[in-house]
Amino acid sequence: MLIELILIFILGLCVGSFINVLIDRIPNNKGFIKGRSYCDHCKKKLGVFDLVPLFSFLILQGKCRCCKKKISLYYPIVECVTAVLFVAAFYFLSSTSYHLSSIIYHLFIVSSLLAIFFIDLKYGIIPDKIVYPAIALSLGYLLLTSQDIVPYLLSALGAFVFFLMLLILTSGKGMGWGDVKFVILMGLLLGFPGIVVGLYLAFLTGAVVGVILILWRKKKLKGSTIPFGPFLVLGTILSLFYSDFFLKILMLKFF
Repeated sequence: MLIELILIFILGLCVGSFINVLIDRIPNNKGFIKGRSYCDHCKKKLGVFDLVPLFSFLILQGKCRCCKKKISLYYPIVECVTAVLFVAAFYFLSSTSYHLSSIIYHLFIVSSLLAIFFIDLKYGIIPDKIVYPAIALSLGYLLLTSQDIVPYLLSALGAFVFFLMLLILTSGKGMGWGDVKFVILMGLLLGFPGIVVGLYLAFLTGAVVGVILILWRKKKLKGSTIPFGPFLVLGTILSLFYSDFFLKILMLKFF
């Protein structure tokens, strides 16, 4: 198991490196399949040894080989977070006797969720180029593996209607269309009651972080917004793997 976890960690680092490419290119309408990466400062194309996930950053001491300017910590953080979540997801799925196809599917979903998390955090958008394929894949996975997909479809529809109402009532100030489309994916991933747990965790963490930022005066009460996508992603990941744990807490709290 240890060797498998190490290999999954390395895979997570590599996928995290690709997620970094998606983060920078998709919001700017740039192709992410072709084209070599380059330094943000001097625009020099990076060599093979400059692109080894995490290790290149450590060896170069966080500086560009050519211009010696600092490389953003954003890149190794994304790689490390992806690697850690890959290990956590693989360990959880392996311990619950999931098939290899299911493990691959869930790792792809985790990758998509992380890309959405960091893109919305950095640019304030939830890209259709990631959400729509993830929705299609999730629907296909349900059709192939689930004996009853109705709870998942109803969860997706219910979450969509709920967020659409929030969008209309707040005139787009409280929610964006990206959030409305994303909760369709949440519903397909979590079903019921997982969607309730996921949304509860998203609103709870969003409220806590919002209050902290306001107290620190990083955000004002008016004229400034906090992307909600990262909190939806966080709620989705937590509910996807630990919905039973959080559901027990909610049951004890309210009942």
